[in-house]
Amino acid sequence: MMKVFGADISHEVSDFLNQHLRNTLSFELANRQLFDAFGIKCFFDNDADFETLKEVISDNCNIFEEPDRAEYGDFQTNEDLANKVILHLVSKNISPEIIVEPTCGKGNFIIASLKNFPSIQNIFGIEIYKPYVWETKFSIVNFFLDNPETKRPVISIVHCNVFDFDFKQIEKQFSEKDILVIGNPPWVTNSKLGSLSSTNLPKKTNFKNHSGLDAMTGKGNFDIAEFITITMLQTFQKMKGHLLLLVKNSVVKNIVFDQTKNKYNIASIEKHCIDSKKEFNVSVEASLFYCELNTTPEFDCTEFDFYNNQNRNADPPYQKFGWLNARNARFGVPDRKFVSNINTYIHTKEIDGECPFVWRQGLKHDCSSIMELDKANGHYVNGLNEAVELEDGLVYGLLKSSDLKNTVISQTRKFTIVTQKKVGQETKYIKYDYPKTYQYLTAHHEKFDARKSSIYNNKPQFSIFGIGDYSFKPYKVAISGLYKTFHFTLVLPQANKPVMLDDTCYLIGFDKIEFAVYALILLNSDTTKQFLQSVTFTDAKRTFTKDVLMRIDLLELAKTINKQNLETELSQLNDKYKLNLTLNLWGNFLNEMAPANNGQIAMFV
Repeated sequence: MMKVFGADISHEVSDFLNQHLRNTLSFELANRQLFDAFGIKCFFDNDADFETLKEVISDNCNIFEEPDRAEYGDFQTNEDLANKVILHLVSKNISPEIIVEPTCGKGNFIIASLKNFPSIQNIFGIEIYKPYVWETKFSIVNFFLDNPETKRPVISIVHCNVFDFDFKQIEKQFSEKDILVIGNPPWVTNSKLGSLSSTNLPKKTNFKNHSGLDAMTGKGNFDIAEFITITMLQTFQKMKGHLLLLVKNSVVKNIVFDQTKNKYNIASIEKHCIDSKKEFNVSVEASLFYCELNTTPEFDCTEFDFYNNQNRNADPPYQKFGWLNARNARFGVPDRKFVSNINTYIHTKEIDGECPFVWRQGLKHDCSSIMELDKANGHYVNGLNEAVELEDGLVYGLLKSSDLKNTVISQTRKFTIVTQKKVGQETKYIKYDYPKTYQYLTAHHEKFDARKSSIYNNKPQFSIFGIGDYSFKPYKVAISGLYKTFHFTLVLPQANKPVMLDDTCYLIGFDKIEFAVYALILLNSDTTKQFLQSVTFTDAKRTFTKDVLMRIDLLELAKTINKQNLETELSQLNDKYKLNLTLNLWGNFLNEMAPANNGQIAMFV
């Protein structure tokens, strides 16, 4: 094997091209020869490429070290996996006439398709990285040299940014044909590619129509593979055929989640989990996303193990996730719910409603080296290992996700400076009320100025987010958004001051410790755990989000709890943490959660 234009080329292909092209005078004539021989359109883009290739293969000694493109989300599908994927489609009696691969890479899916789909008439492969374009073309030539009897479809391997290619021309030209969209789009986000100065990016757009703060604080960042998948669905959904793309699990979840809004004409939606460590040597949860096109829209997805596929209608059925019709427990009206396990969800669906308390994210400052402090020998120490002299007025205990391990916490290992009581509050008061703190913050103003998030634009100096009245509630019930433990923690005041949580945590706050403990018992019940397991995705970046937690209807949950079990749980908390609490305020707690127009609900006391 040798290299030409940075692409692998076999000696067999090199010898063939050298023999048949050395006396050819122009790239147009060369293109005509290669199309007649192999069906590849526009093998050469220009005369310079043609002459360079002839020169390189004539001395047969070109060496080129391939760069590592993993940072671009470029994980090439190996030949073995590509063949298994195509054979899996063959087992479904799929026999496409048109193949479209939006990011064809080195062409392994195209070669596997040529081996196994005799009905192919046209192939379109789009690829931005020129060495892969050449390698795909060389691989096709090699395949036909080894398999001269194989039917030759018309093949177009296009050097192009996928976001600039007009896929609609294919849809218009072949609208009556059976299509297969296949491939392995980049496993990377738009912000990551932007930081690498990549040109393989869609035009700047909020393509999911996130508004305001959501678009600025992370939801505007999206997976490139998701964008490509959506483009393929939008373009080809009305054509007869199928789509199969290798993407991160989060992409599959997002496609199914947005299906109630988009209503793409897709059905038989399947997710086939693969071992990314084995196939690509990366620790990323990824799957094959498969669906049938040009059908009545469906809204759920069946999960399979790709290496142990069995019948779709197996008994017991495979796990399904997605949308199902439910009935709102409190108001008795039809409602659609998105769940991670449809089979287990039905056992706890009664508590799927709206939490009477608003879940909040912890505070966000994006300046941890200055704002977060340790305490040693009575002095504060910042993340730069500087001893810091501050007034205590703006310093509060801080808990992070990794701290939320115990059921009750009253002491913190870290502290944080809280500069505002609410978002947008003017911070000039710090200079006069807390001069030492102001001097410290001002001395590190460049750290604050360097914060990249646009949420800090045109905001007061030293601004923070995720702060409000709820932050200063003395008693909180909290959970980590990052860890996959279905366990809630009671957070008590420290030194007569409320404890803060960082933005990886979610919380509800209370003025009465009894209310906080009652909520803790309900949230740590088996019913809540089973419910959360049926609506959360363990491979998500954040297992728990505000949207998920707001679905826990604590009032409905309280109605189902056994009074004796409630007393037992409270007694155990009292004994272990010396809380000395009673159920005297249980009725008040229920009434606090009741909708205003429902009046008293003493019947549940």
